[in-house]
Amino acid sequence: MFKEYNELELEPFLEDVDGVDYEHAYKNRVLFALIDDELNACTDKQNIQNALNYISHARWDRPVAILDEQSFEDLDHKYLEIKSESSMDSVQEDAESESVEDLDLFLQNEDDLLTSENSAPVIKLVNMLFVQAVSQRATDIHIETYEFQGIIKFRIDGVLKEITTVKKNIITSVINRIKVMSDLDIAESRIPQDGRTKISVAKKQVDIRVSILPTFFGEKVVMRLLMKADSIPTLEGLGFTPDVTEQLSSLLNYSYGMVLITGPTGSGKSTTLHSFLKKIDHSKKNIVTVENPVEYNSFGINQVQVNEKAGLTFASALKSILRQDPDVILVGEIRDLETTEIAVQASMTGHLLLSTLHTNSAAGAIPRLVDIGIDSFLLSGTIIGVLAQRLVRLLCNDCKKEAMATPNDCEYFNLPANSKVYEACGCDKCDQSGYNSRRAIGEIIKVDKDMSELIKGNPDEFTIKKHLKNDPKFVSLFDRLNELIVNGETSLEEALRIGVKEL
Repeated sequence: MFKEYNELELEPFLEDVDGVDYEHAYKNRVLFALIDDELNACTDKQNIQNALNYISHARWDRPVAILDEQSFEDLDHKYLEIKSESSMDSVQEDAESESVEDLDLFLQNEDDLLTSENSAPVIKLVNMLFVQAVSQRATDIHIETYEFQGIIKFRIDGVLKEITTVKKNIITSVINRIKVMSDLDIAESRIPQDGRTKISVAKKQVDIRVSILPTFFGEKVVMRLLMKADSIPTLEGLGFTPDVTEQLSSLLNYSYGMVLITGPTGSGKSTTLHSFLKKIDHSKKNIVTVENPVEYNSFGINQVQVNEKAGLTFASALKSILRQDPDVILVGEIRDLETTEIAVQASMTGHLLLSTLHTNSAAGAIPRLVDIGIDSFLLSGTIIGVLAQRLVRLLCNDCKKEAMATPNDCEYFNLPANSKVYEACGCDKCDQSGYNSRRAIGEIIKVDKDMSELIKGNPDEFTIKKHLKNDPKFVSLFDRLNELIVNGETSLEEALRIGVKEL
């Protein structure tokens, strides 16, 4: 009847079975799963006494599996995720009649959200949102308020997806709950507010950046879910091709100079920057960052958060950092002349400076800095590399289907006539989206002698792209995207959404 198992990946079994009360079983640390097509009551050695009590009272006469601690914990988390998803609708119904005047209830945000069984309905609803967002790999939660109802959306793999609609009175209560969790003023709804909070879901710590904006019918909330620093992928794990990864690694060996990452919002620039820092040995180098806000808390790295109300701007923080004997400086974003001038000065005087810039291509970074007000002669001696990147959704291998590219598609993407491509369909494994993950693609300019001479002449973006087109080592974002299309890894629709143009 009893059998021990190690390192099993099981799915919870929740179908109706005579004599099984899943809630009562769970409270006694018993879960159910199929092992070799036979239904087992599952527990682990730590909970075996409670489990045996339940099994004896329930008169369970089928196999009992004793799992190792990790396998049981994984099964437990899957059970709770399924339970939270199925109970979302009933939680909303409970929340309709719930007043939120007792603020003490709102302060119960320290426990693991997956085990908050006794929370008030509104709190429970907010907890369910976080649980589902984490389980669906969402990067942002949007809560929008309209005249008669609210809409909750998740941004998954860079695309917004509507999750549910909620009645107007519940949305107001949900927003107040989020305000309290983030130490914001619940009585203020006329001006924007920004805050932060932390949650724990399935033993994962998640930092949340909260932005609240007044709109015509109420308030709109956007919450950015930030992974912990120890969850940031390594440089090799970002998904770039080996040649790009190798070039980026070589740039980080420089003792001075400026490395820039460009791309639109949501293209993964901050994650790449922090993966750079993981590559650098902080025990031998003094690394200081100035960010707005600090997104990833990293041990061994001195992080400064901009506070413009208090007079701590990017520029003033950079001036102070230069007196802190830094080896590596990370600036969250270069956006104005004063910050750029200090950054250039820092990279000229023996510091490796890493930062981001909003341009659509690597070639556009040079003229952009000149437009800000930096002399092209100075740039030629300070910039050592520019990376432009995008995050591309990859097709779900379980449901993608073959299709024929149209003549217009073939012409736009330089594909042979009648090329076969793949398109998204949607299935249970990809939550009907047709895509199941993302990969970073990048184009990188390493400033060699020829490029340095070109920069001195203050070239425009077109001139730089023309020069790069003749460089056999340079592979553009457009070419990277084409490789994914030809290999059947992404769709034409996704490639158009990314919006990369040929050189």
